[in-house]
Amino acid sequence: PPKFIVMKYTGGASTACDIAIIGKGLTFDSGGISLKPSENMGDMKGDMAGAAAVLGVMQAVRDLKLPINVEAALPLCENSIGEKSYKPEDVFKARSGLSVEIANTDAEGRLVLADALVYVKEKLAPSRIIDVATLTGAAEVALGHDISALFSNTDSLAMQLTDASLRAGEPLWRMPLYSLYSKLLESDVADCKNVGPRLGGAITAAL
Repeated sequence: PPKFIVMKYTGGASTACDIAIIGKGLTFDSGGISLKPSENMGDMKGDMAGAAAVLGVMQAVRDLKLPINVEAALPLCENSIGEKSYKPEDVFKARSGLSVEIANTDAEGRLVLADALVYVKEKLAPSRIIDVATLTGAAEVALGHDISALFSNTDSLAMQLTDASLRAGEPLWRMPLYSLYSKLLESDVADCKNVGPRLGGAITAAL
């Protein structure tokens, strides 16, 4: 069954949350009815890599006894096929109140992250939020295997993350949150769709 795990580390002088980190934890992602190709299906146990990375960060923060307050949210579930699975053109209500048309059941990670982002914003009110995810294949097409896509609505945080990534040897490349692409997510039956066209897929996923 799905789990939503919240972790808390308190090392700062105040009680305010300095940083909240969210990790996508799809423990297995078959793609649902929009089934992935069978030859790479075994790799889909790795769709929880975002949650695993965040768990590792929390362990490091604890071991280093950093003087900050950090909270983590790990939304954990499977994306599989069954009688309770979402179907293409289903509509569901997200935590934010938006209605979302499921245009592709394999675009599930952004839905899990979106609900977690809203939860963290409402309940924790952190100064900064960072989410980590294997999202999406379009990012790998754009940047290859060695560079991760970075989306941010805050220039200063984007610069900090980029600098840290270069020092760690895990380079990030900032991608645009091009607002006009939001129209590619318009739906006739809901507030938005969960996926846009193939071109620009990493950007519409982030939006």
